[in-house]
Amino acid sequence: MAIQQLSLTHFRNIKAADIRPAGGLNLIHGANGSGKTSVLEAIWFLSLGRSFRSHQSQRVIQYEQEAFTLFARMGDEERLGFRRNRQGEVEARINGERPEKLAQLAKLLPLQLITPESFALLLDGPKARREYIDWGAFHSDPQFHLIWARCRRLLKQRNQLLRSQADDRQIAIWDKQLAHYSNELTLRRRAWVDSLNGVLKGIIGTFLPNVPVRVSFSQGWDSKTPIEQILESQLHRDKQLGYTVSGPHKADLRLRVNNIPVQDVLSRGQLKLLVCALKIAQGVLLSEQHQKQCIYLVDDLASELDSEKRTQLLSQLEQTGSQVFVTAIDPEQLAMMSWQRVFHVEHGQVTTKDS
Repeated sequence: MAIQQLSLTHFRNIKAADIRPAGGLNLIHGANGSGKTSVLEAIWFLSLGRSFRSHQSQRVIQYEQEAFTLFARMGDEERLGFRRNRQGEVEARINGERPEKLAQLAKLLPLQLITPESFALLLDGPKARREYIDWGAFHSDPQFHLIWARCRRLLKQRNQLLRSQADDRQIAIWDKQLAHYSNELTLRRRAWVDSLNGVLKGIIGTFLPNVPVRVSFSQGWDSKTPIEQILESQLHRDKQLGYTVSGPHKADLRLRVNNIPVQDVLSRGQLKLLVCALKIAQGVLLSEQHQKQCIYLVDDLASELDSEKRTQLLSQLEQTGSQVFVTAIDPEQLAMMSWQRVFHVEHGQVTTKDS
């Protein structure tokens, strides 16, 4: 479902803006610091209740203002609202009603974000790749979030018991539950990765022809040994360390070329295209499985991609049929595309231009 109206009030340097984007390709251009990325950030906030640029959410509130307010209208029925003040108090609305959990916003507004920092998906530790898997499983399996949250709480409780050197029999009681939810969580993660591979192969082939990228799922412990045995056999070491060494919190998505990690084989430009392929594949799979479109947010598209690759990426995004928001400093670098709507941002003022 596409955003038909987006309103921002006191959000970063944007005092007030009312934006009516198109359902397809939208270009937002302006100089550095103009506020163009803030538009993407506002959409992100509406879905996830946080920023992708800073952990200090109070900095998002415009200077000398008490709070920021965001609103989006999607289709004829869905309306999302989000407000945060300097005391950290959050108020969210879905069609005028308070949601029980912020996760309901993410369900209604699934997003994919591509930024120059998206390299972290491939270059950093497994956390980002695990979150990538969990995004897909969350949107494809209605039971996933409940199982994921339960597993997380059990793991936290076990680690507290380990640090306090609790009796082994007490820990064993928690281990039985943790093992059950670990297996359930892993089953759903693996199923989603398996379904992803069919979609991903074709998109990688378009971006990186003749590069045999292999994607596999690592569950976080020896797949030949039941998690119950792992927790029991490693209990003494876990107690010494004060945390659980093996489990679903160590899951990873492995990407290799001829059995070598992709970060050791591909150039930075190729890695960026691979990240784009991964992000696009998530949205395509969501559409195929649930006839639901995600929205793509692409910040600073021209960064590290030549004209040919930029065209290739935009064409792939256009083919998804999804709503896409792209930011750029120089619109001439992206003049090869037929934009449905173009916005110019200057000193926090957003204006619509002829596309």
